Amino acid sequence: MTPATRSGRNRLLLFWTVAGLLVPAAALLCAAVGPFHVEASRVWRIITHPLDAGSASGIDETARYIVLNVRLARVVLALLVGAALALAGSVYQGVLLNPLADPFTLGVSTGAAFGASLAILGGWTAWRLAGLGTLPLAAFAGAVGALLLVLLLGRVEGRVQTTTLVLAGIIVSTFLSAWISLLKSLNEDSLSTIVFWIMGSLSGRSWQHVLIVLPYLLGGACVIFLYVRELDILALGDIPAHQMGVAVSQVRFRLLAAASLITAAAVAVSGVIGFVGLVVPHLVRLLLGPRHGRLLPAAMMTGALLTLLSDTLARSLLPHGQEIPLGVVTAILGAPFFCYLLLHKKRAVLA
Repeated sequence: MTPATRSGRNRLLLFWTVAGLLVPAAALLCAAVGPFHVEASRVWRIITHPLDAGSASGIDETARYIVLNVRLARVVLALLVGAALALAGSVYQGVLLNPLADPFTLGVSTGAAFGASLAILGGWTAWRLAGLGTLPLAAFAGAVGALLLVLLLGRVEGRVQTTTLVLAGIIVSTFLSAWISLLKSLNEDSLSTIVFWIMGSLSGRSWQHVLIVLPYLLGGACVIFLYVRELDILALGDIPAHQMGVAVSQVRFRLLAAASLITAAAVAVSGVIGFVGLVVPHLVRLLLGPRHGRLLPAAMMTGALLTLLSDTLARSLLPHGQEIPLGVVTAILGAPFFCYLLLHKKRAVLA
């Protein structure tokens, strides 16, 4: 074993050791944070009650309801949304060979925002379908519609081309952004609701929203992890990938579709959250290298932790139960780090 290989394995082992301890601890502590004070020890007793009947003694029903049905659901949803956005961002960057690619690149997030804006403006948010509010359903429909339009515009002679996909994504995103601006100008009463949703938030989410994201994340992740080897080969370029037996167009389409459906489900319940899918893959590459077998699961874990901590800050920094939009917090945390990455790359090029 070479020193470089040994060093890489040591970093990987250290990463998963730290992540395996940090994520459960952060989830426990974040579930204790809120206007209604619940100690972390009580949160642990509430969570472990089904396994230990004696742990329920001394815990009132109000604290139990808040922890199990409000905070724990929000903690789990933050972890899932962060993992989904980071996984999608890693796939976009790997498939499109573009370091600036993220869930916004193909217009998926903008499509979700457009669908949600239509639902808010049309007054459909009070309706329910199959027990779910129409807002996440409208956002998901908008995201999928944007994806289909981008794929339709990005196909050249029946093949999905990287350059044309990026251009199609920019066109669709710009077009839908213009429509969102028009919708906001048509009804000032809905303006604050649309703007708050576009900035991203997990306020008021429940276990039903967890069930919206979970099947898409699991299904999409299974598809993506089947093509880990092909993702590494695509980094060499289309011609070498063809020579190594990879059906480039088909693989690229399947990976983009899986990543975009994951993004659509996440954005449908959280609103537009920026920088997670952009920054996290770069951070993990710096720590563990570019191989997707290591990168993808580590990016999911890192994205989950970043989103959870950002959401906890969003709901705890202001007094009286007020919240900062989650997308604002992730942008404030992510933008300086991305500037550092940009300067680091610039120095490397100049050197």
